Amino acid sequence: MFTTIFYQPVLNLLVFIYNIIPFNDFGVAIILLTVIIKLIFWPLGGKAIKSQKALQDLQPKIDKIKQEYKDDKVASSQKIMELYKDNKINPFSSCLPLLIQLPFLWAVFRIFRSGVENNLDLVYPFISRPESINTISFGIVDLGVPNVYLAILAGLAQFWQAKMVSVRKPEIKTPGAKDENMMAIMNKQMLFIMPAVTVFIGMSLPGGLTLYWLVITLVTVIQQLLVFKKKNNTEVIEGEIVK
Repeated sequence: MFTTIFYQPVLNLLVFIYNIIPFNDFGVAIILLTVIIKLIFWPLGGKAIKSQKALQDLQPKIDKIKQEYKDDKVASSQKIMELYKDNKINPFSSCLPLLIQLPFLWAVFRIFRSGVENNLDLVYPFISRPESINTISFGIVDLGVPNVYLAILAGLAQFWQAKMVSVRKPEIKTPGAKDENMMAIMNKQMLFIMPAVTVFIGMSLPGGLTLYWLVITLVTVIQQLLVFKKKNNTEVIEGEIVK
């Protein structure tokens, strides 16, 4: 079922793009495939970004509630849920769009991991089946083997994306707030750890898959910029109306 619903359509879309682009450049085909998939899930991605940013903006208030009710976990949870309700935020709304996209991301991973040429028997009859796939892209880069430079670029792009939605927390000086300070340190470390993990894993993956991850991260960054710009403009307009 997974192969029929997710894997095969993504594979055929990639082969179709590969067939129609000039010079059958595999790298260009991957970039176009990535953009198409991202555009299909653009509305869901926008909702996830808005929810993630809203949760990040509320984090200082959540930390304050946790500190104020550190001896009463029930009251702390209740106050946090009231905070979500007052701000019309569902804490799980940022996860659902990502879960919906996960099968397609896994399909892309499997396609590049196993090699496109090894799955050409799954190409639909109405799509021209190439005799072979030339993985040399732009005349110099072999996307069929790991590429360190693409892995580094993917890691940098992920750091940029994560940095955009991070929020700088005020220094905590309340007595007994060591746990909150520790959490802030861990969050800061994760900002660097995840990109580092991306680079480490990317160096062992086929270059085509790393290119896909790089492009989808860059497109996500563009979407974040658009969402944040629209949000800021809305806040300015609302502020003027209040005045």
